[in-house]
Amino acid sequence: MTVSTSAASTGQKRTRTGESAMSFDEQQKAARKAEKARQKRVARDEAAERKRAAKIGFSNPSNPRRSVGLTILTGIFAIYCIFPLVWLVINSTKTQADFVSTFGLGFGHSFAIWDNIVTTFTYQGGIFSRWLLNTLLYVVIGAGGATLLAIMGGYALAKFRFPGRKAVFAVIIGSISVPGIALAVPQFLLFSKIGITDTPWAMIIPSLISPFGLYLMWIFSEQAVPTELLEAARVDGASEMRTFFTIALPLLSPGIVTTALFTIVATWNNYFLPLIMLKDSQWYPLTIGLNQWNKQANTAGAQPIQNLVLTGSLLTIIPLIIAFLMLQKYWQSGLAAGAVKE
Repeated sequence: MTVSTSAASTGQKRTRTGESAMSFDEQQKAARKAEKARQKRVARDEAAERKRAAKIGFSNPSNPRRSVGLTILTGIFAIYCIFPLVWLVINSTKTQADFVSTFGLGFGHSFAIWDNIVTTFTYQGGIFSRWLLNTLLYVVIGAGGATLLAIMGGYALAKFRFPGRKAVFAVIIGSISVPGIALAVPQFLLFSKIGITDTPWAMIIPSLISPFGLYLMWIFSEQAVPTELLEAARVDGASEMRTFFTIALPLLSPGIVTTALFTIVATWNNYFLPLIMLKDSQWYPLTIGLNQWNKQANTAGAQPIQNLVLTGSLLTIIPLIIAFLMLQKYWQSGLAAGAVKE
């Protein structure tokens, strides 16, 4: 009796094993069938996306398809942007004689870049070094101060509620719409009344105001700094200054870098403001100083120094290129912040 019972149970186990094996095979077949159906749907969707992209001239980044017309247009724009830099680099390697006697996109008979650099820094008693230091002074104090004020002002406007907040927003938007050149003459008249024209303050004080940087930090602070995090810090007893410097400031680093780059480039390339504010060449920035050299080179009877003007221009843009390359990852993350919905 016992033997028959064990034999029956063994048979039942074999039956169950066979059924489970069959069900597993069926599951695999069903999975393969579902995967084939999914691949067909994906292929159909990709074909439809390609048709749509071909009509509007763009492609889906996740499903790229080359557009000949767009590629040509992008290549033309790239050449347009790179061509002046290539021309500047090539002609900075020439002597004055080669500059006026050789093809613009061809190298001269001698590679004189190092001689040009040395002559640029020693010409007229080393005035180029003074212009470079002046520019660094205006950038560090002016652009640095503008960035700091934009950070603190944008954070306050984003995270604090007070009467007149909407009016401040309207003033900022209105300030962005007014070009800086339109304010240069009124600023000159005002500074001349208080006697600070032809001084570094005439360059630094206007550079401290950056409406666009303030607006940018306002919008970035709204998205990057959670209000709950600030409330938790206040509950723990942290002061507003400690909350700002230890919690909010690290979260704002991408926006800070973006704002700093905008203000640095604007101050470094500023031309019209120092043109009307400064008369003493000892306080010139690089933009005005190189323009004076260029005028000298084009004056009848003066010594032609186009090679020094070009070499100085090349040296002028190198710090900006270094700044962009060093801060590129922070800048890109700042531009992409808020693009993904959580």
